[in-house]
Amino acid sequence: MILLRRLLGDVLRRQRQRQGRTLREVSSSARVSLGYLSEVERGQKEASSELLSAICDALDVPMSEVMREVSDDLALAELSESAAVGSAAAPMRPLLGAVPSVPSGRPDERVTIKAPKAPAEAVDVVAA
Repeated sequence: MILLRRLLGDVLRRQRQRQGRTLREVSSSARVSLGYLSEVERGQKEASSELLSAICDALDVPMSEVMREVSDDLALAELSESAAVGSAAAPMRPLLGAVPSVPSGRPDERVTIKAPKAPAEAVDVVAA
């Protein structure tokens, strides 16, 4: 079973470690106890939205960026879990920031992608 609190804790820990900061520094800046922050990072405690906001502020990272990384990790965990069970994975939406491949490799080629909920509509995407 995939636990969201564990994925969130992993992302928060990675963000803190990328900055070379200690638990003590971040807990002091976020005004949360060192032990509680440690439990959140290890996925043992659920972070409230208020606590998550304080931690993100202390890390100077937008909460949307943290949640996007959690979402990407969740998608990978689901894919991995379904592969381990041996069942066919359901079609997944592309991860945020993913760029569709351009068949010819020309960066100016247009690719038409049909929206999944409204098949009659199409969107032109220019590969960057």
